[in-house]
Amino acid sequence: MTPNPAFLLAAASLLAMAGTVMAQPNGRPRTEPNINQTHYRTVTIEGVKVFYREAGPPDAPAVLLLHGFPASSHMFRDLIPRLADRYHVVAPDYPGFGHSDAPDRAQFTYTFDSYARLMSRFTEQIGLGSYALYVMDYGAPVGFRLASGAPNKVTAIIVQNGNAYDEGMTSFWDPIRAFWKTGTGPEREAMRSQSSPEATRWQYTDGVKDLSLLSPDTWTLDQVLLDRPGNQEIQLDLIYDYRTNPPLYPQWQNYFRERQPPMLVVWGQNDKIFVAAGGAAYKRDNPKAEIHMLDTGHFALETHGPEIAALIHDFLDRAVARTGATRRE
Repeated sequence: MTPNPAFLLAAASLLAMAGTVMAQPNGRPRTEPNINQTHYRTVTIEGVKVFYREAGPPDAPAVLLLHGFPASSHMFRDLIPRLADRYHVVAPDYPGFGHSDAPDRAQFTYTFDSYARLMSRFTEQIGLGSYALYVMDYGAPVGFRLASGAPNKVTAIIVQNGNAYDEGMTSFWDPIRAFWKTGTGPEREAMRSQSSPEATRWQYTDGVKDLSLLSPDTWTLDQVLLDRPGNQEIQLDLIYDYRTNPPLYPQWQNYFRERQPPMLVVWGQNDKIFVAAGGAAYKRDNPKAEIHMLDTGHFALETHGPEIAALIHDFLDRAVARTGATRRE
């Protein structure tokens, strides 16, 4: 009996959609793992266990996602699978955040220099030879240290409410600037409220028009991790060390001017922490930067995730070469 070609075509299509099915020793069918599925891994660097999420083809162009405060790689939980169809996506947690170790402050110096050094070692240890950067909030000073220090490794930059310009920091920063002057005493005590449940929730909700788009899991998980013993002191150290970032703005801006990295800026324009003027300023030093202002707040991925993912896909497909592996074997 001659097989029906239409039936064969339909069967082949179903197999392609379901993945390659192979037989196990017990005779049951086995489906090959989906490379788009997120894996949860750890690697030890300088004695510190660093947790990271990873998905996508290992030989595809890499995208390194650097999170902000008070979040972790959890903020990228929905973005990772949206990018993993074409890109090798990696999202680590900094020490003291997420599921990475939180060493005692006497054993690890919680500064942005330390984070940048550790993230550089992280990319080397997991074999990222080059990568596009996604930087948000704290991710910006970490990522821009990486990019300006090793510009040949960075193929493109995506900025989401991550600052590199004085225009981006307005009155919200006044009490923090007062803390920078002393580093201790009542100014440090005043900063403890930055880790309170009210402050954590506010970072997600402020500037958001439709609160039904926000999952309460976000600020709930962040707060549980912030409330771990000793973590508040870690966060205060980092807020104090943030004073080291604005003096580096001219260096980073010079990097933007000289290297002209492909750049996509997606900015929650209602953000009071890093205001919209800070996002618009990137075009001054990088005229080809693509700027998109979104009607939302600080954590724009929570309300505009599908839109941001589509913008990133379009941007990276044009900006990043589609040939060659970015993971060293």
